[in-house]
Amino acid sequence: MTEAAERFFESLPARAPDVLGGLADGTLQIDLGSDHRTEHWLVRMRPGSVQVSRERGPADAIWFSSAALFDRLITGEAQGVAAVLRNESTFSGNVVLFLAFRRFFPDPPGTRDPREVARRAARRST
Repeated sequence: MTEAAERFFESLPARAPDVLGGLADGTLQIDLGSDHRTEHWLVRMRPGSVQVSRERGPADAIWFSSAALFDRLITGEAQGVAAVLRNESTFSGNVVLFLAFRRFFPDPPGTRDPREVARRAARRST
């Protein structure tokens, strides 16, 4: 497990009130594979709160990713849904939990909110 991933999981409880809305209610097991071993994280999500432990299930959903891919996700260099669609990671169970959890990942570097871009363009034209 990388230090960046450790810090990411440690940050979740403090960030949850700003990130998680009302639909996230359940437990997501995240399995990170590296060098023929798997590390487990259990993330219990409730509206506005998260509890994280280094345990295995029971879980409402399970997401498997390589540790290397996860490191790219937590830096915004990769996108979770795209990784699942490309079969770089796998997911089973309650998809709402996966979609809620991905909100903890940062946007890709250099990404700008299109609404803010439009606001700036409108200000320049007036």
